[in-house]
This record gives sequence, C-alpha cells and structure tokens, in this order.
Amino acid sequence: MKIKDYWYTISIIFLVILGYNFPDTFSSFLGIKLNTFIKPVLQIIMLGMGATMTVQDFVEIFKSPKKVFIGLLAQFTIMPILGFLLSRSFDFPPEVAAGVVLIGCSPSGLASNVMALMAKANVALSITITSMATLMAPVMTPLLMKILGGELIEINFLNMFWDMSQLVLIPIILGLLLNKLFPEFVKRIIKVLPVFSMLGIAYIILVVTASGAASLRTVGLVLILVVFIHNTFGYLLGYFSAKLFRLAEIDARAIAIEVGMQNGGLASALANEMGKIATVGLAPAIFGPLMNVTGSMIANYWSKNEPKVES
Repeated sequence: MKIKDYWYTISIIFLVILGYNFPDTFSSFLGIKLNTFIKPVLQIIMLGMGATMTVQDFVEIFKSPKKVFIGLLAQFTIMPILGFLLSRSFDFPPEVAAGVVLIGCSPSGLASNVMALMAKANVALSITITSMATLMAPVMTPLLMKILGGELIEINFLNMFWDMSQLVLIPIILGLLLNKLFPEFVKRIIKVLPVFSMLGIAYIILVVTASGAASLRTVGLVLILVVFIHNTFGYLLGYFSAKLFRLAEIDARAIAIEVGMQNGGLASALANEMGKIATVGLAPAIFGPLMNVTGSMIANYWSKNEPKVES
C-alpha cells in the first residue's frame, strides 16, 4: 500500500481535524450557514449518478436475481440491526444514537463500486446493488428509521420520504432524462462528475464536523469506536451471509463491500434536512472517511488474492 493511494482519505481526515478545531470558521461564511449548501451539493452528486446510469447497471437483476436479492436483503437488514444494537449498547445522547441507526439504514454509495473493482469482486453485482439500494432508499430508510430509531427521535415517515425523494429519487430521474435527451452533453461532463462528487463529499464532511464539534468533544472517541465496529462487522456479516447462501467468492466480496460501505454523504444530508446536523449527522460524518480507510485495506488485501473460480 502506497500513501498516494490514500490521498483522498488523508485529505478527508485533514478536513475533519480542521472542522473539529475551527468550528466557527467552517460552520458559516459571511453570515451564511454553510450547511445550507449540503442539499444542492448532494442533489448534483445524485443527478450525476443518474446521468451515468445505463441498462447495464441493472443487468444482474435479470442474469442473477438471487445474488441481487441476497445483497439487498443483507444491505437492509445487517447494517440497520447493527446500528440499532450499537446505539443501545453505548450511553449516547438520543440524537447522536439516532445517527448511528441512520447510517445503518442508508444505502451503499458509489465508493463501494470502486472498492469492488480494486478487490477483484463482482463489479457488475456491486453496481446493481448500489443502484437498486439507492432507488429503494426513499422508502426503506424512513421505514427502518421509524421502526429502529423512532424511540430516539421523532420520525415522520412521509416527511422523510419526501426529503429522501428530493435528495435521491428526483435528481436521479432528472439525470436519467438528461442522459436520454442530451447524451453528447453528458459525455462532455462525465469526466468532471467524479471529481465534483469527491469534492462535494469532502465539503459535507467538513461542514458536518464543524457543526457538531461541541458534541464530538463529548462523545468523539467512543463514537469513532462504535462506527468502526459498525463498519467492520458490516463487511464480515455481509461476506458470511453471501457464503451462507453458497455464493461464489467474487460475489461474496462484492456483497461484503456493499454492506460495509454506506452513503455517509446522503445520511449527513438527511440529518441536515431534519435540522439535526450537529447531532444526528455525526456518525455519518465519521463513517465516511473511516470506511474509506478500512475499505481500501480490505480491497488491497483481496487484490493480492485471486478469487477461486467456483463451479
């Protein structure tokens, strides 16, 4: 492993340190609260995701529906239940604990597809699960939060569904239409989209950290430990759930990464829409950079171990 391979993760950690130590500087600028821009930033990221989606992204549904079903089942059971158990196992304020549940109830993100490629996993399966989980999130995330996090904070299913639709569903649909109506324009901007996504996620993490610096000083180290347990057990249980159903090694690797890596940017944006970015948004903000470190390590290890071809 070379340090240059982790430049983005190192940059994110640096931004977290900045946000933590200089919260006033990175919470507002010229009297404008910087969390105001989290929603449009994430919407542009999701629009970009929609613009790059093709029929090929969903091909695994028709080729191997069993694999996709197992991956989605693992995604929307393992991480939410882990989040629920961890939130009750530590003495967090209710809203901070709700953030642990929220990141567990969120779908996987685009970073998982990159890690799947590095890990010599089934990339097509990874992309399909990410796409399907993201499209299902406006229903599944509010439903799971209502069931698992409703005792911690008030959850209005319809309000959260609408927030999720604005953050995810509508931008993705607009992106699909953009690709359909203006394919040449999409081809020109497609190289810029990943860069914008990386900068956008970095911005969200910086602002969330700054906004929640006071709460982090109270629960910081314990919350980092909880997020680490959540993340690593997600990989482990995702992998072994795939093996339990006798899936091939490349499929098990893909599902492990899909389950362990969550869309921290989306969860942070949702916390912001709830008006609780400084508390509910903390666990998602920590989860993002931490999963990139652990995900890179796992992917690097698997990249050196060819998956066995199983008949």
